[in-house]
Amino acid sequence: MQFTPALLERLDGSFRHLKTPLVDAPAAQRDPAVIETVSKMLGDIQRRGLDAVLDYARSLDRYAGGDIELTSAQIASSGDRLAPDLRAAIELGSERTKAFAAEQRGRLHDFETELVPGLTTGVRYVPVSRVGAYLPAGRFPLTASAFMTVGVAKAAGVPTVIACTPPQPDGGANDAVVYAAHLSGVDRVFVLGGVQALAAMAYGLLGDLPVDMLVGAGNAFVAEAKRQLFGTVAIDLLAGPSEVAVLSDDSADPEIVAADLLGQAEHGPNSPAALVTTSEEHGRAVMSAVERQLETLATEPIAGPAWRDYGTVTVAADRDVAVALMDDLAPEHLEVITTDDDWYHDNLRNYGSLFLGTWSTVAYSDKGMAGTNHVLPTAGGAKHSAGLSVSRFVKPLTYQRIGRAATPALAEAVQTISDSEGMAAHSATATMRLATYAQD
Repeated sequence: MQFTPALLERLDGSFRHLKTPLVDAPAAQRDPAVIETVSKMLGDIQRRGLDAVLDYARSLDRYAGGDIELTSAQIASSGDRLAPDLRAAIELGSERTKAFAAEQRGRLHDFETELVPGLTTGVRYVPVSRVGAYLPAGRFPLTASAFMTVGVAKAAGVPTVIACTPPQPDGGANDAVVYAAHLSGVDRVFVLGGVQALAAMAYGLLGDLPVDMLVGAGNAFVAEAKRQLFGTVAIDLLAGPSEVAVLSDDSADPEIVAADLLGQAEHGPNSPAALVTTSEEHGRAVMSAVERQLETLATEPIAGPAWRDYGTVTVAADRDVAVALMDDLAPEHLEVITTDDDWYHDNLRNYGSLFLGTWSTVAYSDKGMAGTNHVLPTAGGAKHSAGLSVSRFVKPLTYQRIGRAATPALAEAVQTISDSEGMAAHSATATMRLATYAQD
């Protein structure tokens, strides 16, 4: 997440950097060593199948033998082992995410229209058949990930959704992650992590057919496995480290802005956090607040390096410059805390998800409480792509029905174009119909 030199040159004189990154902002994760390792693992798993999957589980995830699939009873009882307040919070997040996804699905309508007499065209929205969801449970178990992947796929009408989640130190699954998957409607859950989990789902090694689509966040190895498996299956998106950007003016509370920047910086030591503001005084106040909050933040060993190495603060001359800068960053998460929130909402174009007003914060979406999806494009991907939603799990299948009356105009035009291209067989499909039309 960084400004492009061409934009900075065009805006020269209308902005000022108060803090620049010490390290180039990370793009999508493409470490040559990771690429090579993943390639070798996928090749091995293709050759040896489930035996290779279990070998990697032993060496990487401390798998000690036994069934890697949770039973229906184990999945259903996962919530019983949770603290009541955590269980209630997970239930709320599941409910909100399902509700928003259902609203989205309800707006994807099949339609049919007669363009001209005899030429009928239409679209049917058909869900993919099988989805595999990867549910992270490493340093920070992403409890809400199942809401965004399993739950949204089910809201889209996907018949079968299976999930893999890495084992905990005791060899079992994270109960909160499994309970979130259970509430989201998961069909099967496997205690399996990393590259081997994605390969097992993509190659159909878990006692069922291969999945059609892989979704879910993960580390650099998971991201690279998804990249290499793309084509064998569909994927949601390729993501780099989590990002946050805040666009604020002097009406915003510096302490709140600082807290929200650190709230995403704690995802990892290479998670960028950016502030664009129209007030230099406010920008400096936020920088001071960040340093104060880091002094007592339990995750300072993660958020501190992220802010130091990748954090940026930029002062824009006016709101138009602020929009130009922010659209160039195209952040994964974008908060707007100004006196002109509606104006910014109308004019900003590039972001994964937008959080408007002082009462909004990225964490509400991260944990599933806002209902919107947190699987979002990073590394500038928001310039051309949106985040995960029900629309990614359905195929808009077009069809056409041609009547006799429409044949002359269609066939003659197709014959003309095909003949000009030298595509005789295409031309024949039209001329044969013209001949039949003339005989009737």
